[in-house]
Amino acid sequence: MDLDAYVLEHAGQWQRLEQLTRRGRLTGAEADELVEAYQRVATHLSVVRTQAPDAQVVAYLSVLLARARTRAAGTRVGTWRAVRSFVTERFPAALYRLRWWWLGCLAGNVVVTGVMMLWLLAHPDVEQSLLSPAEIDQLVQEDFAGYYSQYAAGSFATQVWVNNAWVTALCLALGVLGLPVLWLLFQNMANLAVIGAIMTRNDAGLQFWGLLLPHGLLELTAVFVAAGVGLRLFWSWVSPGSLSRSRSMAREGRTAATVALGLVGVLLVSGLIEGFVTPSGLPTWARLAIGVLAELVFLAYVFVLGRAAVRRGHTGDLGADLLEDTVATRA
Repeated sequence: MDLDAYVLEHAGQWQRLEQLTRRGRLTGAEADELVEAYQRVATHLSVVRTQAPDAQVVAYLSVLLARARTRAAGTRVGTWRAVRSFVTERFPAALYRLRWWWLGCLAGNVVVTGVMMLWLLAHPDVEQSLLSPAEIDQLVQEDFAGYYSQYAAGSFATQVWVNNAWVTALCLALGVLGLPVLWLLFQNMANLAVIGAIMTRNDAGLQFWGLLLPHGLLELTAVFVAAGVGLRLFWSWVSPGSLSRSRSMAREGRTAATVALGLVGVLLVSGLIEGFVTPSGLPTWARLAIGVLAELVFLAYVFVLGRAAVRRGHTGDLGADLLEDTVATRA
């Protein structure tokens, strides 16, 4: 690495950060600029330390960053700007760019679950091999409906949120391996098909769908999003396209992290619906309407806000100013 060329290339940015740290009161735009400049210079320091550890340059950048960090701690403007950008640009752009992956998971799982449920309804002997008549009666008469009302709504919503977050995290974390994600989806859908077939056979189909769909539409969509993004991460090293495998995986890995963070909020909404709406005394049509509305809002978020963000150049990945710095080299 040519350290002199690197210093010459970035000296202007370092001087600008130094100017911002010495100013009295910063405007909102200057506070944003301070945070962004701090992130860039932190990358510069990392590059210098690993590629050309010159003591003088390292000391200068370390002191500069310390002052900038102290100054940035006094303002939250940049933080709120980053949150707003994430919610309105990065997360919806990631969902829209990867839409065919998770929509494919959604469609495939709906078809598989439907086929499995119909097959189970046509083969009652399979049901009898899984559960005894007493266990089936317990499930239909008490356990299924009781599951949604056995805890206080607040604690139940928290429990559901944590559990669903864990499932989506597994789909994302195991996505790079491919097959484990498909196995998780199969287990989830098989369990749903078995319970649905049992409830339907015992004339409790309306109760089954009336309790499942209000929260399940959004909840399962979140799981399918996580699975689709996980499978895209797997495909990024199988078929990296014009990028190297490492760069392809790095890009999709960062996008997967964006989706994981955003799905925390989506699952919070589905958990609140499951905790407060599903077991409520509202008529079935009202509970279903709330579930459908939540799903439509999510889809509008993806296909309206997400498409607009993609058209503005967002992909769900980090901004170019936060990515690894390009090191200047001497020919």
